[in-house]
Amino acid sequence: MTFLFFAFLTSLTSGGDVEEYTESGHGDKIAVIELRDAIVSSDDVVRQFKKYRDDRSIRAILFHVDSPGGGVVASHEIYAEVKRTRSEGKPVVVSMGAVAASGGYYVSCAASKIVANPGTLTGSIGVISQFVRIDSLLHKIGIDAMTIKSGKLKDAGTPYRPMTPEDREYFQNLMDDVHRQFIAIVEKERKLPHDSVLAMADGRVFTGEQALRRHLVDTLGTFEDAIRITAKLAGITEQPTIVRERKRVFSLLDRIFGETVLSGLSDVVNEIRQPLLQYRMMHGF
Repeated sequence: MTFLFFAFLTSLTSGGDVEEYTESGHGDKIAVIELRDAIVSSDDVVRQFKKYRDDRSIRAILFHVDSPGGGVVASHEIYAEVKRTRSEGKPVVVSMGAVAASGGYYVSCAASKIVANPGTLTGSIGVISQFVRIDSLLHKIGIDAMTIKSGKLKDAGTPYRPMTPEDREYFQNLMDDVHRQFIAIVEKERKLPHDSVLAMADGRVFTGEQALRRHLVDTLGTFEDAIRITAKLAGITEQPTIVRERKRVFSLLDRIFGETVLSGLSDVVNEIRQPLLQYRMMHGF
């Protein structure tokens, strides 16, 4: 039943094809790729990086990141694609939006240069996993849950019983190992000492100005500043031509109710699809 409900929501909120359009400019082309909201899947961003990396008419890529992060695996897949693009000689500049934290910062680390707004929230170098317990509620309404398992940790994290000390140790070890991977990426890509990164890797966020002082980003600027920086890295002397994608066919809900309803239901779908391990900044301040 849960699967059918999720499939129904996905069918309503999924868009159709995309089309490519260009903005004014007389110089060579720069492609803009956008990463917005939580990172649930890497598919669309990875597809665009592959497309523009192989397109010889595209001199560089401007990656606009406005995301609190999300799934560990999806974040790493995007990071790997950004790094490959940079390694193959095509400059990638990240322009940070309001938030580029946790997984949003992770994917940014692979860029040739990171441009943050002074008020951008970034950093949040950490890992989180949250568990819901419903055993007390079920007990109150007279419902019991029975689990048959092989392996004492097979049902670790189940909502039907409290966590044991062994469960907590098991999940903490997972968190620590993935956290170590995040720290290693920041050390390598930002060329920072281990102790310096470790001191910042407690999950806190920084403003763009604070991040610049800590060498987590390269410079401060707006999106327009980032365009100029990207053009310079690519050797483009004239005003660059900006290329980007947009949806061409809207989803069913978009047709009936408009973009606001679509956005709200997409958020619901993303919450349902949250992975267990996340590089994600949690809201609440």
